[in-house]
Amino acid sequence: MTNSAIKLATLAIFLMALAVASPQVPAFAAGGGGGGGGGEPPMATAPASDARSAPRPAKRTTQKGKKKDKESNLGDPAFANGYRAAYATIYGRNEYAAAIEQLKALGHDDHPNVANLIGYSYRKLGDYKLSQTWYERALKADPNHVLTWQYYGLWQIEQGNRDQAQYHLSRIATICGSDCAEYRSLAAALEKPPGSGLVY
Repeated sequence: MTNSAIKLATLAIFLMALAVASPQVPAFAAGGGGGGGGGEPPMATAPASDARSAPRPAKRTTQKGKKKDKESNLGDPAFANGYRAAYATIYGRNEYAAAIEQLKALGHDDHPNVANLIGYSYRKLGDYKLSQTWYERALKADPNHVLTWQYYGLWQIEQGNRDQAQYHLSRIATICGSDCAEYRSLAAALEKPPGSGLVY
C-alpha cells in the first residue's frame, strides 16, 4: 500500500472507533438558529445545527481530496481525547472559560477545529474581539472550514453585520452547497429580524 492509502485506512479505522466508543453529547449551547454542536466533535463528525441532526463525516470541513497537515493529529489519541473533553465542556456543560483552557492545553492552536471552538467559546463569553481573532486564525489554517464560516457568520449577525453574514453564507454555499446543516443554520439566523435578541 502507498503511504497515503495507509494513512486513509488508519484515519477511517480511528474515526469508526471514535464514533462507536464515544457517548453522544447533547447540544444546547448555541440556542435557536444554530451555531451549536451535537453528537460527536467535528473531529469525527461536524456539529449540526441542533442535537437532532444526523452527524456527517468531518472531511467536509476541509478541502476536497486533500488531508491537511493540521489534521494529522487525528491519529493522536491524547489529542483526540483532550479535544473531545473540551467539546463536552462546551456543549455539555456550557463552561466556556474551562473549555478555552482545555483547548489551549492541547498545544494545537493552529488546528482549525481547535481555533474555531476557542473562538466560539470567547463569543459565548461575550469577548467578541478575541472571538474574531480565533475565527480568523481557524480560517487561515483552513479557508474552507465550513463550521468556522457558520460560527463567524453568527458572530457577524450578533455584531449587526448582516451583509458580512450574507458573505459568510455564500462561502458556505461554495464549500458544501445550500443543503448542508451549516448553510441552513446561518440562513435561518439571517431570516430572523434584526435585534430580535436571539442568542446563537
